[in-house]
Amino acid sequence: MRTGLSVAFGILIIALLVCMVIAKKSRKPIGNALSFLLAGLAIPVLGNLILILSTQKTISTVGYYIYFIGMDCAIYSLWYFTHVYCDMGKPKRGLNILVCTLFVADLIQYAMNPFLKFSFTTEKILVENKSYFRLIPKLGQTYHRIVCYGLFLAVLVVFVVKMIQSPKVYRDKYGVIVLSIIMTGAVESYYIFSRKPMDMSMIGFGLLGLLVYFFSIHFRSMKVLDRMLAGMASDMPDALFFFDKNGKCIWTNEPGRQLIGVSKDNYDNVKDNLKYLFGDELDLESSGWFKRVTLGTGDDKQYTHLAMRSTVDEKGKITGSYLSIRDITDDQREIKREMYRSTHDYLTGLYTKEYLYENISKRLKDDHETDYMIGYIEVSNYKMINDVFGKEFAELTIKKIAGFITGNVSSKCLYGRLSDDSFGILFDKSKFDEDVVKTHLENFTVKDDNLEHQILMHFGIYDITPEDDIDVPLFFDSARLATTMIRDYYHDIIVYYDDKLRNEIIHNQLITNQLKNAIETRQIRPYLQPIVDSRGMLAGAEALVRWIHPDEGFMNPGMFIPVFERNGLIAEVDRHMWRCACEILANWKERGIEAFISINISPKDFYYMDVVPTLKSLVEEHGIDPVKLRVEITETVMMSDSMDILKTVDELRASGFIVEMDDFGSGFSSLNLLKDMNIDVIKIDMKFLKDSERNMKSGIIIKNIINMSEELNIATLTEGVETAKQFEILYAMGCKLYQGYYFSKPVPLEDFEKQWFD
Repeated sequence: MRTGLSVAFGILIIALLVCMVIAKKSRKPIGNALSFLLAGLAIPVLGNLILILSTQKTISTVGYYIYFIGMDCAIYSLWYFTHVYCDMGKPKRGLNILVCTLFVADLIQYAMNPFLKFSFTTEKILVENKSYFRLIPKLGQTYHRIVCYGLFLAVLVVFVVKMIQSPKVYRDKYGVIVLSIIMTGAVESYYIFSRKPMDMSMIGFGLLGLLVYFFSIHFRSMKVLDRMLAGMASDMPDALFFFDKNGKCIWTNEPGRQLIGVSKDNYDNVKDNLKYLFGDELDLESSGWFKRVTLGTGDDKQYTHLAMRSTVDEKGKITGSYLSIRDITDDQREIKREMYRSTHDYLTGLYTKEYLYENISKRLKDDHETDYMIGYIEVSNYKMINDVFGKEFAELTIKKIAGFITGNVSSKCLYGRLSDDSFGILFDKSKFDEDVVKTHLENFTVKDDNLEHQILMHFGIYDITPEDDIDVPLFFDSARLATTMIRDYYHDIIVYYDDKLRNEIIHNQLITNQLKNAIETRQIRPYLQPIVDSRGMLAGAEALVRWIHPDEGFMNPGMFIPVFERNGLIAEVDRHMWRCACEILANWKERGIEAFISINISPKDFYYMDVVPTLKSLVEEHGIDPVKLRVEITETVMMSDSMDILKTVDELRASGFIVEMDDFGSGFSSLNLLKDMNIDVIKIDMKFLKDSERNMKSGIIIKNIINMSEELNIATLTEGVETAKQFEILYAMGCKLYQGYYFSKPVPLEDFEKQWFD
């Protein structure tokens, strides 16, 4: 018996130590706590092994000490392991201190036992004709047993509670350990009370450690797995049908039963119902396939994904098959919606720019019989609509234009939205009626419940020729460029891109590139046109921009001013002209010449520079009186944004500048401007002057303007005076200042000074 127990204990110790090393090296969270437990259990087994092998009292006594101290370690490690295994977290600090204190006290009383004989002694007996030293417990040993088995019982209670509270599928995880703890405790109790000489209960402790190791590291409950898989299959939205190896349906989940209309307990008609539903698309005799099946037509189409798979056992043998049926209708519809959103504008439903280009390119490659043209429609005042009337009305405008395009094009047309304020069209040249389109565009009005506004649009056209390479972006760029060349903003609605326009665009780009050098080398310079008083004496001059080009010679301002107004470079030209005027005035000041120079402010100047600080800086730099540098602002500019212009005018006048309103009478709100704005001079539009010779009403209007201005303490200057008769009429009306070809055309500075100062 001794030999058998010795071998058993030795094997247990080795097994516990090997499992301890494996647990320590494992990456599982429970590895450390498990290795601690296995090490703790190996110590009392070692103590019992020494007791069984020993025939001497001293060695046996050492064995008992190892056994009892080992039991303290084993029970504490079991208590610690229980917290981790049962998902309780680490032991609470206060409770842990209490338990440690109890075990430390136990260790102390064992340390004092050789002197006090308080814990235990031994007595010699014969077992199998060999000496065996049996334990004689005393009071200290009773304390030891209370601590160890009290905590052992607490561990048992924790496992029992955890087992009861856990779902059924997880009870194996705790139930086997509970049973092992109960059996180990029962055997240990039997040996305590029976006083059998050799304690075989340590085999139970060792087996408990190995069992815990197995459940913690290697065990995977097939019952848990089966129930989880069954639950997952039942809860899946896919319809699942399981067949045995003979092809008989053995189970289907609720979506499957609803799909083909069978009961939970009768699967006899499953295969017939499936074949009726999917017809030849369904093959239940083979596996390893999948396909997409479409059921129904039109908007009621349903899209289904079918897949047939085999099931195999752990040896790879086929045990059956299963069919999964997934309704992918929503997915397919969402894909179509995504495709639509990627190719159609969200606001109008028209093609996006990229998709339009793609379709036009394909059409031009496939259709060689139709003559096509490219159209570019731009809302010219879209930013103003958005700023003044709000985003909602601006979006309504875009929708209305999209509706207009959709409702007025032929079936061969392709169209889309290119940007916030532009649209592109490919249309059949033979079906295009320019007069009809122009009429529609000229009278295009958008209105909602509270607002109505006429929309200004420009239509650039590029005529595609058979010689053209298919370059859709280039076609639209050309059509767009055509709209940028419109001169009469409100009357030129449709414009074609042709060779003449192309050459003009190239020329405009050329002079744009040359502007900087032209300013630096003074190719661009001021010409002065005199302004005289009623006696014909010089009062001042207007500085008018001229370009003496090294290759083209004298360039008409109409050839470059509109170009720079469109691209914003007019601000650079005006800044240069202001500087030139200041230089001339500084020279006149040194020579004692008392005359002013009027300079023009373009509408774009207010967007590209701070006008007032710039002018103030120039007059300060050249040391001239601001009153000598008169500022002309056109009536149309003053009407465009009256609040900001009113502020600018007030700042200019406060800085000492004389402010003139140019082209007075060209707009419809001239009198309102006189009422609202503090200006010093009005320049009467030359068109009024020409009309006055043929129309008595024009003359009366001019006379009354002059009289009214005098009463408002505003000086009047009439421009465009070309004949002596016109001068006499204006003189009789009381006009104070005059400008026009009758006195002199605009001339270079040298000629001006020679005429008026020599």
